[in-house]
Amino acid sequence: MPIEMPRGLPFSVDTWSVRSQMKRHHFLTHAHKDHSSGILTHSSFPIYCTGLTKSLLLNQYPQLDESLFLRIEVGQSIFIDDPDCEFTVTAFDANHCPGAVMFLFEGSFGSILHTGDCRLTPECLYCLPEKYISKKGIQPTHRLDYVFLDCTFGKFRQPLPCKRSSIQQVINCIWKHPAATVVYLTCDLLGQEDIMVSVSQAFGSKIFVDKVANPELFGALNLTVPEILTQDESSRFHVFDGFPNLYKRAAAKLAEAKANSQPEPLIVRASAQWYACDEEYSCTGSEGKLRFDTVVKDLYGVWHVCYSMHSSREELEWALQLLAPRWVASTTTPSCSAMELDYVKKHCLASRLTPGDPLWKLLDIRVDGDDVSTQCTGKNSPVVERVPAEMVGGESPTKSKNGSFSKLPCTLPLYEGQTVTLFGRARLRIEDSFEKCGQLVSDKIGRELQVEIAREEESDVVKVKQQVEHSSVCGEELSEKDGSKVSSSGAASGSSNNLGENLKRYYRSMNVPVPRPLPSLLKLLDNHKRRTKRRF
Repeated sequence: MPIEMPRGLPFSVDTWSVRSQMKRHHFLTHAHKDHSSGILTHSSFPIYCTGLTKSLLLNQYPQLDESLFLRIEVGQSIFIDDPDCEFTVTAFDANHCPGAVMFLFEGSFGSILHTGDCRLTPECLYCLPEKYISKKGIQPTHRLDYVFLDCTFGKFRQPLPCKRSSIQQVINCIWKHPAATVVYLTCDLLGQEDIMVSVSQAFGSKIFVDKVANPELFGALNLTVPEILTQDESSRFHVFDGFPNLYKRAAAKLAEAKANSQPEPLIVRASAQWYACDEEYSCTGSEGKLRFDTVVKDLYGVWHVCYSMHSSREELEWALQLLAPRWVASTTTPSCSAMELDYVKKHCLASRLTPGDPLWKLLDIRVDGDDVSTQCTGKNSPVVERVPAEMVGGESPTKSKNGSFSKLPCTLPLYEGQTVTLFGRARLRIEDSFEKCGQLVSDKIGRELQVEIAREEESDVVKVKQQVEHSSVCGEELSEKDGSKVSSSGAASGSSNNLGENLKRYYRSMNVPVPRPLPSLLKLLDNHKRRTKRRF
């Protein structure tokens, strides 16, 4: 699933959550459902995407309001005047599926390339501004500050065939099986339209897609390649659902043909997943999977062709060498992290971080440049405020003799040669995500605050309990004491000034908001009386 953009940026890309909804601008790279998950409940204006992506998305989610979208096409640049920072965004072809784009953001935060899902080729990358491209081994005149990279097949070290070669293998496989009166193509995924178009042209036949059984797929294909579709079931070529239960359904089709004494149908699956992931369904083991120049038949009678819409590790390494970015982050979890790439290990070293590095601003981390520590590397390491200690390997604030919370140096564990990406599992080799770390910190804060409240405000709590008990018996209005109000739960509420200054500092040092006030019992009683009067 896509990862959230850093807090210091005013926009989100391909994420639809409570956190991303707080951003002022939203970008969608393409219409695959794993990149639009949650868009129905957490979408807000504006959403930038291509016109085709918008149409495909509305086909998937008819409930979406069409007015939420703003159109941006390949090669187009849009200037956005945001209150925090002005920036420009440009769309480039991602070579992934119809309507898919990469976004290049340029502003005071630096230059950011977000690839979305992509198959990086020379044609894609050389469309980027020339200033970001290396020439003859010389670094570009302007290095990209950050690249958010699709690392789906980053662990797969074998070279993947180009799309054109894979499509030709599909056509050759069909030519070699002239007795197959029915050919099932597992091309039900957005991005495999080129295979169907090539097959339709090579054999002069349209492809059957059941509009009733699969209306969403038919609607998507009707938007992208309507000229090859037919509702005539007698057509030789049928679209076959890839998942779920592909192999069970394939075995059922073969058994049905055999029982009816019909020629065995040809079932072709064009995907790289079987080669890179599906070990349990391999018939010939890893050696057979390395044969990318020909089709391979598995135990279930399915013929496989390696067709990838994502870059291989070799292509990712080449692209990073060409772009030479300062920092790299993986856009995919929990697949390959960018830290596993050779370029990142060699060039994105945490030991090069300085207190003035713009990375801290991007992550919305306040760094004290005057106070540095040499605990980890022997070199200057930034002292970070407002970062949970569990996330950066530092210590929690401690209470000094005078009763105030003092800040201990929360130094990043920047060991010599260690690589670092921006966040998530890849960040600082921390296995847990931000959410898990945040939960640990919240639990720790809760336990320590209970002790602190009991210690510093014991007398106030006793007074509050007495007031609540009195009000529950007499029903009298509560008077304000010591500048605070009392809630029905017996906890001090009113304004956040009820908390001592020490507690407020502690909340802020642990990067959590100071608790908001609860309504007073007096106000709740008044509201209840008003509602009762209205009923009568």
